[in-house]
Amino acid sequence: QVQLVESGGGLVQPGGSLRLSCATSGTLFRLYTMGWYRQAPGSQRELVATIASGGLTTYADSVKGRFTISRDNAKDTVYLQLNSLKPEDTAVYYCNADRLSPITKIKVEYWGKGTLVTVFS
Repeated sequence: QVQLVESGGGLVQPGGSLRLSCATSGTLFRLYTMGWYRQAPGSQRELVATIASGGLTTYADSVKGRFTISRDNAKDTVYLQLNSLKPEDTAVYYCNADRLSPITKIKVEYWGKGTLVTVFS
């Protein structure tokens, strides 16, 4: 059974930092593109950052230069470093793993349950 477990959320003041972690199990982590999404109250879930199996990264414009995604294939873990946090970064942050099945050509993806980040003055 594939599991993604996020950790590292919490309360932080504007300008502060947090490091989120997403530990995975039950699948070949290194084959998956890993991503972080977030959902603020009353808003839709949005993409924050992704990192492909080869290490290529993408970021939402709103977090470029402030957030950094990384992965450790030896530990089956993906990280999101959040710096210069703003109140509008407040959200539940979700970890995602996806890949295109080489056999069925169907996208396979998994989600964690999320970790709450609250940025308050």
